[in-house]
Amino acid sequence: MPMVTLAELMAKAEEGKYAVGAFNCNNMEIVQAIIMAAEAERAPVVIQASQGAIKYAGLDYIVALARLAGDKTSVPVALHLDHGTSFEQCVQCISSGFTSVMIDGSKHALEDNIALTNRVLSVARAVGVSVEAELGKIGGTEDDIHVDEKDALFTDPEEARYFVDKTGVDALAVAIGTAHGQYKGRPELDFDRLAKIEQLVDVPLVLHGSSGVPDEDIRRAIEIGVRKVNIDTNLREAFTEGVREVISQKPNEIDPRKILGPAKERMSEIIREKIRLFGSSNKA
Repeated sequence: MPMVTLAELMAKAEEGKYAVGAFNCNNMEIVQAIIMAAEAERAPVVIQASQGAIKYAGLDYIVALARLAGDKTSVPVALHLDHGTSFEQCVQCISSGFTSVMIDGSKHALEDNIALTNRVLSVARAVGVSVEAELGKIGGTEDDIHVDEKDALFTDPEEARYFVDKTGVDALAVAIGTAHGQYKGRPELDFDRLAKIEQLVDVPLVLHGSSGVPDEDIRRAIEIGVRKVNIDTNLREAFTEGVREVISQKPNEIDPRKILGPAKERMSEIIREKIRLFGSSNKA
């Protein structure tokens, strides 16, 4: 089926009180794993590409892989730019066929973030593309973007209301204690802050850095109002575990298909688990 927008997925998720899984892709095997899992679970899904993925695979390859996957499946699929940091990059992705983009202006002052977001919105709205923005800084490392723990600032609920009023974005990523990358210990999420934000804004909320967050915390965040949950690190872990296992058992194996095939299967199983956790199974 044709690609859908993030706004379409979020509207149904809000109606059904579940979250849609957004999974980062870097190559063909990851795209295939995402689609395999989504089809098996009959779930809507977001395939997203970061700056690092685009730099590694090439924008045209990412779009071609995702669009082919979307065309061949009967579940709703959105293609989303994860953590776009410039107007130019967002426009390039929109022009190339992304159905949704994230403009991450969280490093800027509030008014500058609003101005940048509105600039992207002016282009995206004209061609029916969704826009996600971020307010507050999510810790950890996301490709070339690094936020030290001491610099990670939680989202201010009143600022969130002001930001949404001034932009009207389709989704808002909030900082409540999650981080990109692998956790050193159990993350402590600020659910009171999340609930306050949910009360004050009327757009779907997004949880970044969700790999490694305990299942019960993910469920609680979704109950409060999170409608999109980003997963990347868990896929990287599953991929490398699958590859390492083959190499350790068969050190002389040289067939890429036999090395990457098990990694793809392992990623798909992880994605299916996440989809069930998010409540989006059988919501296609």
